Amino acid sequence: MVIKIFKTDFCLTFLLLILSCNSNAKNPKPDNTKQFGKVVIDYSDTSLPAYKQMIFNLDTFYNRQVNAGFNGSVLIGYKGKILYERYFGFSQKESGALWSPLSQSQLASTSKTLTSGAILLLKDKGLLDLDDYVTKHIPTFPYQDITVRMLLNHRSGLPDYIHFAPKPVGKMYLENDDVLNLFATKKQKLKFTPNTKFNYSNSNFVMLASIVQSVSGMKFEYFMKRFIFNPLGMKNTFVVDPNKERVCTAAFCYKANWQLEPDMHLDGVVGDKGVYSTVQDLYKWDQALYSNRLLKYSTLLEAFKPYSFETGGAKNYGLGWRMLNYEDGQKIVYHNGWWHGNNTCFYRFIQDNFTIIVLGNRFSKSIYRQPMQIYNIVMGSNEKVNSELEPEE
Repeated sequence: MVIKIFKTDFCLTFLLLILSCNSNAKNPKPDNTKQFGKVVIDYSDTSLPAYKQMIFNLDTFYNRQVNAGFNGSVLIGYKGKILYERYFGFSQKESGALWSPLSQSQLASTSKTLTSGAILLLKDKGLLDLDDYVTKHIPTFPYQDITVRMLLNHRSGLPDYIHFAPKPVGKMYLENDDVLNLFATKKQKLKFTPNTKFNYSNSNFVMLASIVQSVSGMKFEYFMKRFIFNPLGMKNTFVVDPNKERVCTAAFCYKANWQLEPDMHLDGVVGDKGVYSTVQDLYKWDQALYSNRLLKYSTLLEAFKPYSFETGGAKNYGLGWRMLNYEDGQKIVYHNGWWHGNNTCFYRFIQDNFTIIVLGNRFSKSIYRQPMQIYNIVMGSNEKVNSELEPEE
């Protein structure tokens, strides 16, 4: 059931507001040179020895990864130019289908960056405020002191539904409304007083997807397609509905021993996970964040601001993004994902407009070490990055 709190004429106003988004923003011409150590590489000339050496080093690295069990896709981009793109192994082993640019993979928790984008878009259009109480948009939400911002930065105290949501009666999959009803009827005890500490919980982003539905009067998957995926040209990206026929190009997910991961009752819950995409489409999402094509610059500054300082150190969390913040101003914005056999890495070195995207459909924790290893191959050794980029799901 979609929560609808707006009249038809307001929804039309909403549509007009979204469609008025400036899609003609001009980006500065990219500088396709970068200094790696003592060598300046011109990316516009792929015949240069230094460029060829970089590609050779990456191919050598990934040959080792494949031999160790890696199965998936990789894209490395710099200032809008794809430096490296490769596809390894099977997207569907049973039929012999190989990974290709059209192979969509479950993004798992990397989906949270897109759910955050939907909420921030509504905020930019004046349809919600990040400091609104959740109850303003979902009246049945049973916790009075939790705001939209606290959901985005995991400071709500909501326990993680994954650990206690039961299998549904009379159907195969739970949906977001079921999780909301579970909180509304059982009123699970909060882990702490809201906004007193950080605790990563998938429940936060399930509630955010429900807020998108409530504010827009649209199903979450339709909103995402209409106002994020389509405008950005993400033609091979979708929010999964396990009750519908499977998309034929979507990768299956496997355990490390190539056993298929079975569907389970939580696969119908979205917002915290559930987006399928490709490395090319994710790179379009990445590049859109360097302009005001979708979100305002001031809003992105809010999203990439650290909100949790209880434990100290460089690691922190923004609004739907993990990050590493250093005293010298360097910032790495990223999000990993892990659901069933799917592993994802999405790393944005935003000062350099340098991006690493890795999607895998055969479970391996080693995938989470790849971004730091790739960074060192392409950019040269960086002890700070090495010491801080620990695998996180």
